[in-house]
Formats: sequence, structure tokens, C-alpha cells
Amino acid sequence: MKKVLLLLIIVISVSCKNETKKGVKQETIVEVKKENFPVELAKVFEKHGGIDTWRKAQILSFNKGEEVHTVDLKSRKTVINSPKYSLGFNGKDVWLSEVEKGSYKGDPAFYHNLYFYFYAMPFVLADDGITYEKTADLVFEGKNYPGYKMSFKANVGSSPDDNYKIYYNPETYQMQWLGYTVTYRSKKASDKFKMIKYGNWNNVNGLILPSEITWYKTDENGVPTEPARPTTVFTLPLISEGKLADSFFEKPKN
Repeated sequence: MKKVLLLLIIVISVSCKNETKKGVKQETIVEVKKENFPVELAKVFEKHGGIDTWRKAQILSFNKGEEVHTVDLKSRKTVINSPKYSLGFNGKDVWLSEVEKGSYKGDPAFYHNLYFYFYAMPFVLADDGITYEKTADLVFEGKNYPGYKMSFKANVGSSPDDNYKIYYNPETYQMQWLGYTVTYRSKKASDKFKMIKYGNWNNVNGLILPSEITWYKTDENGVPTEPARPTTVFTLPLISEGKLADSFFEKPKN
């Protein structure tokens, strides 16, 4: 709870500092990183608010059920708070803190940034060390969705053999589907893609981020058929250009 309150205080403070005083002209110089994306993928990023807007953001927070996920977008330090446990990544180690031993049943190392990747689509696929290649369209309910396959260069991230496929609406360029492989536990490359359908979206300080996602079953050809589980809903989204202290991401002492 203390960490959530600290996040709110910092966001309010930053908002106040950003108010321009009457009669005072403020000039901001922002360095823009030169990007090199495929043209169609660049249009997808633009549809979702633009890479420049994403690059300026410092902190991302969202709720998944009782969990509050908070991420430093530059360092990718992470904290997940819930009533029974908290876990996170302080830039060096993944940690877990439980109210009662055994409260958390998963693998913190696997879980700490899992939903961040799903929530921050498509922008996490603009990270350094990613290669892009056109892939065959996804056909769902008679409609074609063009797509790109993304893979990581060697030694990038905790699972460099993971692959992603992003599919978008050819008329609006809004992201519609995500295909992804999981190699974290096996450490072996896979050509079997899990599929997520992106439904509703929220405008969060200029960035278009998902309010819900749904995993789908697939047939023998990897084409989605029907929902595999209930829809995952995200609430209370927050994007801030303010920074959080490094201590925010450390394991609680008690």
C-alpha cells in the first residue's frame, strides 16, 4: 500500500510541476531516437499513440484483478503488489515477499514481467535488439490480418529464443492479435505459437493500451478457433513521465 501511495504522490507532483506559469515561455528540447521499423509496423505504432510518446514515458502502472503492476519503462524494474504478496525485479534480482508463506503459487522469475509484455503491446516490440520480418496473414472469421514476426538477437532478454507475431487491422492499423512462443522453462526454441486476441482499448495519456485480452485455442495450423479461457481485464491504467526512486522496486524489509 505504501508503494502505491508513493506512486500516486509522485504522479501528482510531476503533474503540478508541468503546469506552465502565466507569462513564462518554456522551451523543451527532446532528443528523438532515430527508428528503423518496417513501414506498416511504424503505422501500427503511430495508431497506438506513436513511438515518441512511448519513449517519453517513464512509469507504467495497471491493475490485473487485485494485483497492481508498476514498471520503470527505462530500466524495466518491476513491482507487483497484491493483498497477500508482492514480487518484483530491482534491476538485478527477482524477489518475492509474502504475507503468509505459500501465498504465492507461481514462479516470480517467469511472472514478474509477463503481463507487462502483454499489456505494453505493441510498444515492447520496439525495443532494441529485435529483428522484423513479414509473415503470412492471419485469417480469422473470413478476414485477413497482415502481420510481422519479431525475434530477439542473441543474448537479448531473459528468453532470447522467444518469438512474437503481431497482426493488425489492414484498414486502421490497430493491433488485433498477438502470437508468441514460450521458451523460459524449456530453453528450447519453439514453432508453436499461443494466440491472444486484443479487444477493447484505452487512451492513457495519448497511448492506446489494451483494456482486455483473450487467449484463443488454435487448430492444427495454428489458426485461432475459440476462446481458451475467460477474458483478462486490465483496469486503472497510468502513464507518467515522472521517475520513481530505486527503493520503490526493492524487496520490503518486513
